[in-house]
Amino acid sequence: MFSLFYGLWKYLFSKTEFHVLILGIDKAGKTTLLEKLKSVYLNLEGLPPDRIVPTVGLNIGRIEVSNTKFVFWDLGGQPGLRSIWEKYYEEAHAVIFVIDAACPSRFEDSKSALEKVLRHEDLQGAPLLILANKLDLSEALSAEELAQYLDLKKLDERVYMFEAASAFDGMGIKEGVEWLVEVMERSKRTETLRIRAGITGPN
Repeated sequence: MFSLFYGLWKYLFSKTEFHVLILGIDKAGKTTLLEKLKSVYLNLEGLPPDRIVPTVGLNIGRIEVSNTKFVFWDLGGQPGLRSIWEKYYEEAHAVIFVIDAACPSRFEDSKSALEKVLRHEDLQGAPLLILANKLDLSEALSAEELAQYLDLKKLDERVYMFEAASAFDGMGIKEGVEWLVEVMERSKRTETLRIRAGITGPN
């Protein structure tokens, strides 16, 4: 009986929990991504894209991948709401930055918002997953063209991944999440947050 309870206790409390910010300008597809994550990993039917309204404030989603718990914070991307992003930086283990690859007229806004995020000292060392979203649309630029526009060579010192994706049909989502699991487990950022929380190893 003891071994049964111990096994249950170990299962419940040995999982590491990571907080991941989902950022990007408005209409990039952040909430659609969150709903797709729920659909893929929780077998829940997420909200259809035509029922998703602009986020004012925060949406939260929780999933498990392998033995890892994720808490996703999807923050509104309208210009007037971006100032609240930094209130969540200090506790974030990683960032997903979503860019609408089908809207070149807003690339400069996305690039500027991303650069501002990366300059903030509270996100120092946080792994970055950049999703070139909406590549299911015929008018979307290729991931290579978008990466060239963003000039990702500037990110040499940061652990990052640039992934072609579609939050609508799920392309690239699992690959991105699996990468996050791998890099967050061994990132200096995770180690720093554990020390700050008084935890010497995985929760």
